[in-house]
Amino acid sequence: MVNLTAVVRQLRNQRQHAKKQVERIDAALVALSGLSSKRTENGGSRKLSAAARRRIAAAQRARWAKIKKAA
Repeated sequence: MVNLTAVVRQLRNQRQHAKKQVERIDAALVALSGLSSKRTENGGSRKLSAAARRRIAAAQRARWAKIKKAA
């Protein structure tokens, strides 16, 4: 029984230590989240014009055509 009591006490101490570490990590995340830019908060998406999307699509079609031609 003495060993079991010591194990339980040690586990409670470890839980308390882990809880303190999580609190420190949470505090660091809160502090760092204020430093991040708005772009990273919304997933980093940017608006492209229709013309830019057409150019990108045309370039991708050209790359696929080149690959299909080589195959």
